[in-house]
Amino acid sequence: MTLEPPGEHGGDGRLVARSLGVEGRAILDLSVSLNPFAPQVAELAARHLADAVGRYPDRLDRARATTALARALEVEEDRVLLTNGGAEAIALVAAELGRGWVEGPEFSLYARHLGALDPEGPRFRSDPHNPTGRLAASTEQAAAWDEAFYPLATGRWRAPGRPESVVVGSVTKVLACPGLRLGYVVVPADGGAALGTPGLKERLERRQPAWSVWPLALVCLPELLERADVGQWASLVARARTELVGVLRRHGYAPLPSDANFVLVPRAAGLRAALARQRVVVRDCTSFGLADHVRIAVPDEAGLERLDRALAACGDRCPPGEQR
Repeated sequence: MTLEPPGEHGGDGRLVARSLGVEGRAILDLSVSLNPFAPQVAELAARHLADAVGRYPDRLDRARATTALARALEVEEDRVLLTNGGAEAIALVAAELGRGWVEGPEFSLYARHLGALDPEGPRFRSDPHNPTGRLAASTEQAAAWDEAFYPLATGRWRAPGRPESVVVGSVTKVLACPGLRLGYVVVPADGGAALGTPGLKERLERRQPAWSVWPLALVCLPELLERADVGQWASLVARARTELVGVLRRHGYAPLPSDANFVLVPRAAGLRAALARQRVVVRDCTSFGLADHVRIAVPDEAGLERLDRALAACGDRCPPGEQR
């Protein structure tokens, strides 16, 4: 049996299932770091599906969704731009800035979409850091912050004290519905003047393809945000992360300290393939320049039990980690 090679950004569960000859739902996919405690979205989406697939999104859909998100983010509506997932938000901002600096290891989309890497250019930075999961110090500076995982690390939608920076985020990471493709940009309070791009929101809107965010996502977003409790979710994530670290240590691995809903595990060459054969998928970190590391999303209680059993079943096929 030959496993599908790991994808650059995780989300390999269905491909691994095909390799194993099983259905996708038989796989526990911990290669994408979604909120394991978010409410199910399928029923809500099904209620709006028939209407949404038969039309284009309109200004009313977008206005209602933007209002709801701005309220959650506690920021003025005219600073918020909805996007087709966090990936589009990153691509739009990087294209507008044109050049920038990424200090690795970092999420690879920043460098991919920048026109040029320049140590003197605007800095892109994830917070919490991806892939280590550590929150940035309050003294750190960046022109563009990616806060996709910030709510699940802190219980707050946004980091304070960044009025001159542009922020990108991923609603669907927090709400565990990546298929809806909902991300956002929050432009600086000065409209981007300090970054050399005054009128930044309008510039980004001109770059954005028409009908970028589909109507189902826009219609569902206000109700999804009403259900959101990032404070409670962050507490549950922190508790589950502690349990995940305990399981990994029992099996001889030494996950690095993390504040996020994932942990980075060094000296784990071969672990992804071994776990995949046990129907558990973790994130290959080659795209971060860390080929012997894996990143493991924090699971719920049932998922943690599955991971524990999978690690035990791997036996000698799992490489020995550094025992703490």
